[in-house]
Amino acid sequence: MPNAAQVQVQVQEQTHALTRRQREVLDFVSRFVAEKGYSPSLEEIAAAFDLSSVATVHKHVKHLVDKGYLRKAWNRSRSVEPVPSAAAQDSVELPILGAVAAGRPIEAIEPDAGTAETLAVPAAMTSRGRDHFVLRVRGDSMIEDQICDGDFVVIESRREARNGETVVALVDGQEATLKRFYRTGSQIKLVPANQTMAPMEFHASQVEIRGIVRGLIREF
Repeated sequence: MPNAAQVQVQVQEQTHALTRRQREVLDFVSRFVAEKGYSPSLEEIAAAFDLSSVATVHKHVKHLVDKGYLRKAWNRSRSVEPVPSAAAQDSVELPILGAVAAGRPIEAIEPDAGTAETLAVPAAMTSRGRDHFVLRVRGDSMIEDQICDGDFVVIESRREARNGETVVALVDGQEATLKRFYRTGSQIKLVPANQTMAPMEFHASQVEIRGIVRGLIREF
């Protein structure tokens, strides 16, 4: 798995990631401009999503401006429009399948991609031909790899891992955790990236690998 330097590179890409609602707003603005030749007002965006508060729309638009997907001239109306190069950036929608502990194990992952909320992530964080999903990080055991509480991690679904990779591991079939993976014979060690925390050791029969970390996304 990524060392601290690699993770930092991934963090620099995080501003391009969109939540589902941000993607929907961006798509609406893009269609509106393409069909009508001018930008929608905040009220029109709110009406399209049955939102009673224009302030909520303003928040979504601001995030899209900050992330480089929209541009807005604040001194005139109907000024929200897509940034062509950003709007065309390759991204993929991945299901958010719950939370994973960067600390003690907390909960099992129950993949149900059909009903899960999704997150748009840069296509560069995924491997062609493989399944991927997203988990929200809880805890601070991986902070020395720049993986913090509240971050999203992009997971490549795999049942095996190499020593040193950061994995999502299911312990005793019930609790999931995010740790560096090391195996020696029949023993597996799950190691935190936090010097204040001790490694967790298990017999191989107790640990099931669900995937490895391929990317990191942080929302501001």
